[in-house]
Amino acid sequence: MDFPALTLPQMLREQAARQPDRTAIRQKDFGIWRPLSFADYFRRASHVGLGLRALGLPEGGHLAIISENRVEWVLSQLGAGLVNGVAVGVYCTSPANEVAYVLAHSDTEVVICEDQEQVDKVLERRAELPALRRVVVIEEKGLRSYPADLVTSFAALEEMGRACAAEHPRLIEDCLARQTLEDIGLMIYTSGSTGKPKGAMLSYRNLRAEAIALADCLDMDSQSTHLSYLPLCHVAEQMLTTMAPLYLGSQVNFGESIRTVQEDLREVAPSVFLGVPRIWEKLHSSIYLKLMEAGGLRRALFERAFAACEPFAEVPREKRTLAQKLVFFLCWLTIFRALQHYIGLGRVKVAMTGAAPISPRIVRFFRTLGVPLVEVYGATETTGLACGQKLSHLVPLCVGAAARGVEMKLGDMGEILVRGDTVFAGYYKNDEATAAAIRDGWLHTGDVAELVDGQFKIIDRLKDIMITAGGKNLSPSEIENTVKSSPYIKECIVIGERRKYVSALIQIDADTVGQWAEARGIAFTHFRSLAENEKVRDLIATEIAAANAQLAQVSHVRQFHLLVKELDHDDDEVTATMKVRRANIQTKYAAEIEGLYARGIGTRDTAKPAPGLPPPPPSPAARERGAPGLAEGWKRRLVNARWERPAGRGCGPARCVARTRREGSTPARQGRDEHPPRPVGPGHKSRLAAHAPSQDFTRETIRCR
Repeated sequence: MDFPALTLPQMLREQAARQPDRTAIRQKDFGIWRPLSFADYFRRASHVGLGLRALGLPEGGHLAIISENRVEWVLSQLGAGLVNGVAVGVYCTSPANEVAYVLAHSDTEVVICEDQEQVDKVLERRAELPALRRVVVIEEKGLRSYPADLVTSFAALEEMGRACAAEHPRLIEDCLARQTLEDIGLMIYTSGSTGKPKGAMLSYRNLRAEAIALADCLDMDSQSTHLSYLPLCHVAEQMLTTMAPLYLGSQVNFGESIRTVQEDLREVAPSVFLGVPRIWEKLHSSIYLKLMEAGGLRRALFERAFAACEPFAEVPREKRTLAQKLVFFLCWLTIFRALQHYIGLGRVKVAMTGAAPISPRIVRFFRTLGVPLVEVYGATETTGLACGQKLSHLVPLCVGAAARGVEMKLGDMGEILVRGDTVFAGYYKNDEATAAAIRDGWLHTGDVAELVDGQFKIIDRLKDIMITAGGKNLSPSEIENTVKSSPYIKECIVIGERRKYVSALIQIDADTVGQWAEARGIAFTHFRSLAENEKVRDLIATEIAAANAQLAQVSHVRQFHLLVKELDHDDDEVTATMKVRRANIQTKYAAEIEGLYARGIGTRDTAKPAPGLPPPPPSPAARERGAPGLAEGWKRRLVNARWERPAGRGCGPARCVARTRREGSTPARQGRDEHPPRPVGPGHKSRLAAHAPSQDFTRETIRCR
């Protein structure tokens, strides 16, 4: 499939002329899905663009957008493009200092804010933003007292655009006539996990090339539908919300809010779905909870169906035998179909996972259910997807081959090098970083990989690979990903550089551990009291022991420390995309880390997995020894699980705290753990009965790379 040599704004005009009444966008407001046709999309975006010009946005000027996903986001982005401006996305979870940095560095002249909270961040640092001319707010509540010469409403912006259109009817056409594929169409700031965020400039040629790669890799067409929920200031969501839909003429849906994603997913039932690993883990947990609520007969049927289909889960459908096709069809008809519809993926033609490593156990689980899940790889500097798996050729643990129009090869030390029209134009106001990234025509990604059956298998970031005191190379992401496959562990930061053995800082998952503690009658008042509980420590020790069973001995986590507060963006511990700032954390927790090595290796990690928890998939060597597979793990999990409730039906401390946390309040920050680190060993066995994972999608769910 090829597309016209037109820019993104030019394609919006083309779609409006070609199919004006076709629905381009649907947005859910107060439970009602409201459609927006391509003709209305172009008309409103034109008014926004002309309004921005009236506010003083010059040609080539920068417009910042600080908002959750909604129709006004893309109207602002395309509106700026229609008058030859450039949109710059800013995470709405960013604190004021990070917002000010992006606005100042990008020389933003007009900023679109979703609500008063975002406006306050901008005005708090107004003195640091000499280029800023106006602030536009979408939701006007609480803004009556703000200076009218600086703050205006989005509705007023559109009204100014309508007046400008009447006065200058040819302005949009004149701007589009001057537009070329070499012009910068979008600026996306990197996460800044190792330093200050860098502004990656993406040209319209980049955006068009990415749309071609997506359509080819994912078999997308004009009938494709997508639910937009990942942050639009990240390239992953831009791929499926603006790039591909405007070239294909497909439909995009904006849900009520980030907190209603799972409900919106069921209602939309998209044909294309992109989920970061944390999303797939949440969906996996929601299915488990559903099965726990089902009767014994239904659980038994699921166990049999899963065990029957798991052996050929990664065999392409067209290559399955007649018997396998028949078995899967019967299992899908009786069991899997209902579960697919329950998570909103009943009509999905291709589902993707990317932006971070994911547990192979999770991937195989969804493929067993019949969800067409593929792994993809990309970066901001490659305008998103650079390579991806095809459903017709699935190689476990790999991310596929290079997409159409993209060249990829392995350089020194196995670093992935990329060349093609998707490679970005450079970093804004940072020629030195651009020259370091693009050398001899190839983009040096900083990711290490190896080739397996013609597909790329990602090992780790080049800068993150550790060398132990014994000279062994370790991939921290492999260890961390294996440990985080436990539903009770939200974050794992591996320590091992120049050390005698591997240790880790662990952050528990407050939702799943909290509900586990509530079911066991364990009282707690806040995050710290939960993390310091001895039974919780025993539970995590057992989980790490189960993870160690899947790793090479040199990669075993010998000691761990439970963090007594959640990693916080405001404390500079994680980025806006929830990527861990390793250097900052290792500096902040230096004393705790030294304590992990002052005690020595301690007890060997021989603890058995807790009852009711399926172990991660065994290694090939373990399979040869007769280790249980994924289906057997699920069977044990379901059979052994038992619900336990605290005595009585009153609202005790644990129940109250769990309810408060689910309603969205943030526990008070606490100091660090005063207890010594706990070794992993056979003495740390959990009496786990069952866990009831959270089904809620919150901002913490979004963990994009």
